[in-house]
Amino acid sequence: VVRKMLWLMDHIFKYTNFGLVSLIHGDFFIRQGKAHRDQQLVLLKDHLDKYYHSRDRKWIVLFPEGGFLRKRRETSQLYSKKNNLPFLTHVTLPRIGATQVILKTLCPQQENGSFAGGEEMRAASKPKGLQWVIDVTIAYSRARPMDIQTWILAYRSPTVTHVHYRIYPIKDVPLETEPLTNWLYQRFVEKEALLAHFYETGAFPPPKGQHEAQPKEMTLDPKWLLLVQSFAFASGYFWYNVLQYFYYCFF
Repeated sequence: VVRKMLWLMDHIFKYTNFGLVSLIHGDFFIRQGKAHRDQQLVLLKDHLDKYYHSRDRKWIVLFPEGGFLRKRRETSQLYSKKNNLPFLTHVTLPRIGATQVILKTLCPQQENGSFAGGEEMRAASKPKGLQWVIDVTIAYSRARPMDIQTWILAYRSPTVTHVHYRIYPIKDVPLETEPLTNWLYQRFVEKEALLAHFYETGAFPPPKGQHEAQPKEMTLDPKWLLLVQSFAFASGYFWYNVLQYFYYCFF
C-alpha cells in the first residue's frame, strides 16, 4: 500500500528531513490560508493529472480538517455559529476544496447520480480511478494525542491508539459542491458522536445489530520500529548538517 500511496501534507514538511523523499515519491505539499487556496487547488489538480496515474498510485491520503484540532477548533466553531452549522468539539468542520478536486480528477464523472457511460464505462475505468472512500476516525487515550516531543523524549508511558474505519463506495459520494459539502459535514457530525461515545465509555459504539464492537488488535514490531526510528534520527542529523553547511556558506 505504501508504495502505491500519494500523500497531501502541509508545505512546511517539505523542509524536513523526509521532505526530499516525499518530493521524489510524488507527494503534494499544500499551502494553507485563503490567500493561497485557489492557486493551490489548481496546482493540486495539475499534480494529480501528472503523477497519480503515471506512477500507478492506488491510494490518496487527505486530512479534510486542514490543520490541527487545537489550532482550528475555535475558528471552526465561530464559523459554525455564524452559519447555523453543527457545533463540534472533538473535530472541526472539514474544508471542501481539496476533497472536491480529488474526486473530480480521479473518479469517473457522474450523471444524475450514476457514472457517465453506464456500467460498461464503470468497469473499464475501475483500475484507473478511485473506487472507495475510507473514512478514518482516530481516538486517543484521555483525548491526548502523541506528539513529536513524546516520540523523542519518551516521557509518556505506552498508550493504545484506537482507529475506527467506515467505507463508502465512490458512486455514493456526490461530486457537486453543495451535495458534497453536506455529505462531508454529515460524516464529521458522525465523527463527533463516535468520539463523544469513545471518551465517555472508552470504546467506539458497536455496529447496528451488535451489542459491542469487536476490535482487531494491531501491534508494531519493536525491531521494525527501532529500524525506522534509527533511520529517522540519522536522516535528521544528516539534514541538519546540510542546512548548517549552506547557512555558513551564505552567512
